[in-house]
Amino acid sequence: MTYPPPPNPPTGPANPWAPPSSQALWGPPPPQGPPALNGFALASLLVGLLCLPPLGIVFGVVALVQIARRRERGRSLAVVGLVVSVVMTVVAAYVTQQYAESFSRHLASSVTAPDDVEGTPSAMNDMAPGDCFNVPDGDLLKQSPFVHAVDCAQAHHAEVTSSTLLDDGPFPGDDWLDSTATDACWEAQDAYAMDTWAVPAYAEMYYFVPTRTLWREGDRRLLCVIGTSSEEHRGSLRKDAGMLTPEQAEFLRAMNGVDKAFASQPEGGPEEALPECRTWAREVDTALAVQAALLRRVAGRPGIGAAAGAQLREVEAARKEWQRAARATKPAEFDEAWERAVWSLDVDTEKRLRGAYGLSTRIPDWLADPGAEDSRGPSREST
Repeated sequence: MTYPPPPNPPTGPANPWAPPSSQALWGPPPPQGPPALNGFALASLLVGLLCLPPLGIVFGVVALVQIARRRERGRSLAVVGLVVSVVMTVVAAYVTQQYAESFSRHLASSVTAPDDVEGTPSAMNDMAPGDCFNVPDGDLLKQSPFVHAVDCAQAHHAEVTSSTLLDDGPFPGDDWLDSTATDACWEAQDAYAMDTWAVPAYAEMYYFVPTRTLWREGDRRLLCVIGTSSEEHRGSLRKDAGMLTPEQAEFLRAMNGVDKAFASQPEGGPEEALPECRTWAREVDTALAVQAALLRRVAGRPGIGAAAGAQLREVEAARKEWQRAARATKPAEFDEAWERAVWSLDVDTEKRLRGAYGLSTRIPDWLADPGAEDSRGPSREST
């Protein structure tokens, strides 16, 4: 019996027994793409920089771990994101702490303020010259960011004479602030209430300056006020150049200039500071010279001339003694000239001249009592 020949084995891909081609066995591996960029690395930078720095720290740590395990790209990006997130977290914590402290102080001040204080609660730094206000218990020595604003026609504790900003820079120290505020606020008060004789005896000069903490927060406000908390005072004390006649304003500038020179008396007296006292004597003489020049110009005016002439004679006599004091070589010589200068000026003569100008004739306590502690005149305790 004859059998047909066996079929040929199948060839090509359908042949499971065909040997693999040499090209598939020994050829190069198929091409692959670059490693993937880790998503947490990019998220760490964006989240830390824009919204939630603490979450950015978490993302940065996760990114570094995944990159090491998966051999992904983005290690430098994860490190930058982690550093940025840490820095932003520290900054955010500091800002939050400062804000919380400031808010707590303001909240405590507003919460502890007595309900019976008359006026509208207002920020101290919002007060302007001419504004009047009250403070809890009338205590103007207590530093507070809030006051209670009232109309000056109502009873009030204080009236603002000036509000200015100090120069920027590091905190200058309490002593510097006190010295600067004292000089600036006396000058502001003399300009605000030029007729110093019209200021009541119970009125005192106060000022509010920023503390070290407030300075660090950006507060540079110097507020000068006339305090009247010891009496139930009503009405404004404002009498500046705009509320006076030109002649009255000119006269008061000259008079107040002399008072300011008197108030710069050095500490210690001629026994301890003769050179400083001699310099002071020259300053007083210069201020009196300005007053004398004004009195000469008005000596012939009707209604003013007679009183101006009498005042001029006393001022010229006082100037001679101040000039002798400025040349003194011994403390005793200075004392003698100083005492004669003081007695050369009669307060009643100035009273008549002020009346001729239509100004207050109430002699203030610091002139009626030359030895008073708050005297602004050329006083000696012995006189």
